[in-house]
Amino acid sequence: MARKMTWAALGALAFVASCAGLAEKREREARATYPPIGQLLDVNGTQVHAWTQGTGPDLILLHGASGNLRDFTFDLAGRLSERYRVIAFDRPGLGYTDRLPGYGGYGSTRGEPPLEQAALLQAAAAQLGVERPIVLGHSFGGAVALAWGLSAQEETAALVLLAGVALPWPGDLGTFYDLTGTALGGATAVPLITALVPQRRIDKGLAQIFPPQSPPDGYGAYVGAGLTIQRSALRANGQQVLGLRPHIVEMSERYAAELTMPIEIIHGADDTTVPLSIHSGPFAERVSTANLTVLEGVGHMPHHADPDAALAAIDRAATRAGLRP
Repeated sequence: MARKMTWAALGALAFVASCAGLAEKREREARATYPPIGQLLDVNGTQVHAWTQGTGPDLILLHGASGNLRDFTFDLAGRLSERYRVIAFDRPGLGYTDRLPGYGGYGSTRGEPPLEQAALLQAAAAQLGVERPIVLGHSFGGAVALAWGLSAQEETAALVLLAGVALPWPGDLGTFYDLTGTALGGATAVPLITALVPQRRIDKGLAQIFPPQSPPDGYGAYVGAGLTIQRSALRANGQQVLGLRPHIVEMSERYAAELTMPIEIIHGADDTTVPLSIHSGPFAERVSTANLTVLEGVGHMPHHADPDAALAAIDRAATRAGLRP
């Protein structure tokens, strides 16, 4: 029996190893199909991917989990660049931004905390000459936007949260993050996902972010989901999400006293990914400068479901901050 188990374990390891070549091939194809569309900045040895367009007050865009800056450049950023200088970043470990030193690799379980992600992107923004920006975050990016505001209170004109993660939540996050965010899953399951997950499953996973809406026409072909299933990106995303809650607990204790800048929030009433009742609702009650707009019948992607509402929230934030009349 022991010998059979040994051979089975060796066979499983050999299968995982055999997938490495296929995973690498798919990663090369994804990078060739979805190359960087912005600048690649060197921030103290860490590469940061930044897309910049437009003129006017500086506006930072921070994407959510399992994403990259293409989520914004698909539609919203172009609408905004007529009256803002829009700077969209890939967050650490996703898209074409490197992981921070000390994070990543086989056996790792540590994900970059929101405050450290914010610090890296603040340094990148400084290279671009950004001054007193409005900082917008969607979903996980909302937590990074809040961290940005906490760590640069005087230098942040306003915050805009789109279905942002803001407060601690009950329960766990599900099997996917247990697989991709743990040391064992990162070493075994992640290479298999990268090598073997079919395109139809990637498309289905992308569509599951939007209910009750559907992805806009052309979104899947544009956003670069193939970048998200790269081994390094899967590990980074899993580790960051799986480790997020303790950082949110610590940050949330500072909100009421330290977030004194204007904050505009857009949240869909039907969001089941980042529920309104757990995050934006109680946050708006706790923070006196927060103004919450609830979109009835809208899910987790409000900037795609109702881009005009997102633009209006940004304009309100700019006006409240004295950046626009």
